[in-house]
Amino acid sequence: MQQHQQQPQQQQPQQQQPAPPPPPPAQTAGFSSFPSNGGSSAIAGSDVASMSERELAQLLTQKDLAASLAEDLIKQFAQTGDLGLEALADGDTKPLLDGLESTPATEPQRPAEPAAPAAPTGEPQPDASRTKPRPSALTRADLKVKVEPARTQPSFHIDMTAAEVAEACVGLGQSGVGNLSILEEDAAPPAPAVPPRTVLRRDQLLQQTPSVFVENKKEAFSPQMQEFCLKNPIAVIRGMAAALKLDLGLFSTKTLVEAHPEHAVEIRTQVCQSSDENWDPTFTKKVWGCMSSRSHLTTAKYAHYQAATFTDSLREEQESKTTAAAHRDSDSDSRDSFSKYQRLGKKRGHKTIKFGTNVDLSDEKKWRPQLLELMKLPAFCRVVSAGNMLSHVGHPILGMNTVQLYMKVPGSRTPGHQENNNFCSININIGPGDCEWFGVPDAYWGVINNLCEKNGISYLHGSWWPDMDELLDHGVPVYRFMQRPGDLVWVNTGCVHWVQASGWCNNIAWNVGPLTARQHRLAVERYEWNKLQRFKSIVPMQHLSWNLARNIRVSDPKLHRSIKTVLLKGLKQVMMMIEFTKACNVDIRFHGRGKNESTHYCGVCEMEVFNLLFIKEHEKRHVVHCVDCARRHAPRLAGFICLEEYKLQELQDVYDNFQLHVPPMAPPA
Repeated sequence: MQQHQQQPQQQQPQQQQPAPPPPPPAQTAGFSSFPSNGGSSAIAGSDVASMSERELAQLLTQKDLAASLAEDLIKQFAQTGDLGLEALADGDTKPLLDGLESTPATEPQRPAEPAAPAAPTGEPQPDASRTKPRPSALTRADLKVKVEPARTQPSFHIDMTAAEVAEACVGLGQSGVGNLSILEEDAAPPAPAVPPRTVLRRDQLLQQTPSVFVENKKEAFSPQMQEFCLKNPIAVIRGMAAALKLDLGLFSTKTLVEAHPEHAVEIRTQVCQSSDENWDPTFTKKVWGCMSSRSHLTTAKYAHYQAATFTDSLREEQESKTTAAAHRDSDSDSRDSFSKYQRLGKKRGHKTIKFGTNVDLSDEKKWRPQLLELMKLPAFCRVVSAGNMLSHVGHPILGMNTVQLYMKVPGSRTPGHQENNNFCSININIGPGDCEWFGVPDAYWGVINNLCEKNGISYLHGSWWPDMDELLDHGVPVYRFMQRPGDLVWVNTGCVHWVQASGWCNNIAWNVGPLTARQHRLAVERYEWNKLQRFKSIVPMQHLSWNLARNIRVSDPKLHRSIKTVLLKGLKQVMMMIEFTKACNVDIRFHGRGKNESTHYCGVCEMEVFNLLFIKEHEKRHVVHCVDCARRHAPRLAGFICLEEYKLQELQDVYDNFQLHVPPMAPPA
């Protein structure tokens, strides 16, 4: 052949002896048993047996020849099933040929070979698509590969319109969606508060309680009064009831029994002890954990208990005076110690007391005179007010946007806590006895959280009474004061507090939410922290934020941003859930919301469920699930019914219409 003849001529000066005779054809490596591959192979139609080993190696270094041989081998093995690759039987050998390297640049180019003779009769005909000569070297530049760019996660911000949010959400919910955070996109996960860097001296830790005495209605309704309350962690407004001529008798035990003697009272049975101490059941060491058991009585029965303890106290006091007079010559320190021992309840330390708590006064028909009397308060203190966020929830939350009453005997304790979702609270002492209050600024709640963990008790789920010495040792400032009959205590956003009755008294309390950015932000942060701690947020912050957007105009940019962020996150999740639900072939049925219908919570994790309710029957009850718990039970929502509370278009309209309100400029004077 031409190529076989040219190569010896080029190497003639170096080659002295003729090439040794080739081995017989029968001893070749079986190339003759494979069909020819047409003109694409330099070896096609030639006598392999007549080649020297060196010539054969040079031919095989060409990529087109090696590829052709590899294709033939793969085809035969695929057809016989030796490779177990059925997909290759049809000639698709590209996946296995992609790994072949191109011919090195230093390899000399070979002359074109003549076309191979036709295949013998009985041999398979060559593929016509392979008869064209292929290039001897294939580089990556010769391959036309279309690389799809990876889709980046879209960025969401409150300046987007609802249509832009919908466009950005396309495709995000196909593979699934979970419960999203309603914090801002770049916000850090919620965590206990870090205390201020400024370290107070021990003598500065016992803070002077902010207090103001009001003498008339004008002072009580002044803007300065609200500013005073909002700038302090906790404040006491003395003489508020007298200044506004509130009839506190409407909330006395006597009136309650006369009006509704069978009204339910939740009872907490506690151990009586000094407010400075909290002992374990054996009274051998101080602890943080508070012990109590729950039961129920009626107002009439608790009134009888309250009166009986008062009578017993008067009798004990009379007996102690008689005993003191009979032992006038005894040691004075012993007498004082004995008297103080009784007064502080140490002698009765092993006795138990009953604290009547959470008396519900929400029924406007049953308690109309009482609720009307509270309308005398300034707007920022009222149970119902346009400026109170909790008035926009849309349904009652017992004890928060409704009034609750507490019936106490000396030693009755409200353990340490922050208000639900960090809302503010109002507390008025009805009397006749006093209450002792302790308060800590919200910036130090993280320290108290750590101390609770150190003492083996949960900050959110547990019942605890802080040790004053331990708080002072850790640099926690504490407000401590007495609340007298007619005094109003304002507990600001996030303030940690605990209360103990010093005498026989009743108290009324409820929560308020001033329309401030700080209130809304701290409520949202606690909402997300509660999720992490598996603690139910009884204020549904998503429903509340959407109702605020419907009902009010906001001129504070920070408050507007905080509310709009919740709307954005809620709208995003709803759109993604709708897409995922449809991808699972689950029909979405419109359910709507009734007037004063309560917010739905997941029956498994107790988290708020907004707009889309995933319903599944369990023990003959239809249980609401959040999307996380529904997917955990059935990844593709098999067996679930999906109900929709709001049409998507309605939510989009509310979102787009909630704009920052710019009040008109006042005309020049």
